[in-house]
Amino acid sequence: MSRACDICGKGVQHGQNVSHAHNVTKRRWEVNLQTVHALVDGKPRKLRVCTRCIRSGAVLKKMPQSAARSARAV
Repeated sequence: MSRACDICGKGVQHGQNVSHAHNVTKRRWEVNLQTVHALVDGKPRKLRVCTRCIRSGAVLKKMPQSAARSARAV
């Protein structure tokens, strides 16, 4: 399973740690992925989505049954 967002495709970035003595070692920046229950084409699905997509509203999260009942009552 790849470390990439299902919505925007953002993935791992590669770079290097550089010490004061200029010793260089490889490193990688992981994407902050969260597993989200979302509606895709009207059907609930589990997606691995980056937090930027969650904050921007690019994902329509699936509401739990109890929250859906209370939202209708209001």
